[in-house]
Amino acid sequence: MRKSGWAAATGLGALVLLLAACGGSSGSASAAGGAGSAAASSTAMASSGSSGPAAPAASVSAEATATKTGASTPTASPSTVHHSVGPQPSSGSVTFPAVGTTIMVIEHTNLGFVLAEANGQVVYYYSKDKKGGAPTCTGSCAAAWPPVTGTPKAGPADHFPGTFSVVKGAGGVEQITYDGMPLYVFKGAKPYTTAGNGIGGAWHVIPMSASDIG
Repeated sequence: MRKSGWAAATGLGALVLLLAACGGSSGSASAAGGAGSAAASSTAMASSGSSGPAAPAASVSAEATATKTGASTPTASPSTVHHSVGPQPSSGSVTFPAVGTTIMVIEHTNLGFVLAEANGQVVYYYSKDKKGGAPTCTGSCAAAWPPVTGTPKAGPADHFPGTFSVVKGAGGVEQITYDGMPLYVFKGAKPYTTAGNGIGGAWHVIPMSASDIG
């Protein structure tokens, strides 16, 4: 009886120890698991917290900087309006001939230096005209030999030995004269050419000299 009771007691004690051991293991595992989960959760929160607020902080910092410096977000600029590079020459620095002015110059041709218009058109006198008189080349004659008209002005580099003036022609046209002889051009002639010289024995260029230039 004593032996059986002892054995029963011994067995019961062993069972209690076994249950205690199992319970401790389970509790330890649960505690370990809870600690691990807490650590993982803490790590996740720490990681999430470190990356989450960074963007708003940077945004606030950029906004504060922009506000402080007065900067703004760049936007596409409109097309640049073109302006003049600088002030244009005034009438005081540049002198232009008045409207209706005809510049007379000395040009070099195959016949030497002769009187011409500034555009290179050689001018002629008509031998049937009289010095100081009205032009006699009119009508069909004037169609082939148009009169030189306008207000005469010597070119800036030329010094003419004679004088320019004007005379009333057909229809009241003011025709330029040189030393009293009305001036004409040969219609259709190219600049700097003297194709009209000697035609009909009545048309002649007006000879000049190189010394009259400059």
